Amino acid sequence: MALYRVVDARFPFLWSAAVGPQQPAARWHDAGEGPVQYLADTPVGAWAELLRHEEIREPEDLAGVVAVLWTVESPAEAAETEADPIALPDLPTAVLVGGRDTYEACRAEARRLRARGIRRLVAPSAALRSGEAAGWALDGGVQVRSSPRDGRVHVVFGELAGAIGWRAAEGGVSREVLAAVRHFDAADAIAHGSLPSKPEAPSP
Repeated sequence: MALYRVVDARFPFLWSAAVGPQQPAARWHDAGEGPVQYLADTPVGAWAELLRHEEIREPEDLAGVVAVLWTVESPAEAAETEADPIALPDLPTAVLVGGRDTYEACRAEARRLRARGIRRLVAPSAALRSGEAAGWALDGGVQVRSSPRDGRVHVVFGELAGAIGWRAAEGGVSREVLAAVRHFDAADAIAHGSLPSKPEAPSP
């Protein structure tokens, strides 16, 4: 199974207890609970995570974004087994894709799952608007957007044993990705019930 992650070029493609600074807190873990690996199921989802985290909104700000898109493969993580299941968090969608004020609820759910021996979960992408994980297809030789698809994030608690990474791209990010990002203010509105949790069609 190939997954994707965007990383500052100065750092390895995965978090490790033996390398680099302490991992900052994020949606599914608090400070001191790492390492935890966050990987997107599409390249656009991985770029969106970076843009959302950095709160980049304007096309002119994209010029300053320089990072590495990694394709990450780990055969050991690809298959779900009875002894090593992949969990789905038991939380409302509005919390799963919400802003920073929903993080503690997600962290509490992660702790509950980890206490049960779960070390992998899959959740909706909070960084991508609904339907924006769509790729591209050919229709009579013409390139068109494929059917809408919701992005997902794979979260692994601990080291990702046997993982292999490839530098898929290095440099900036396209304007196309910026239009797909669910920014924190929109996520907060969803969490507080003032916007639908599933926006309309993806951007063209």
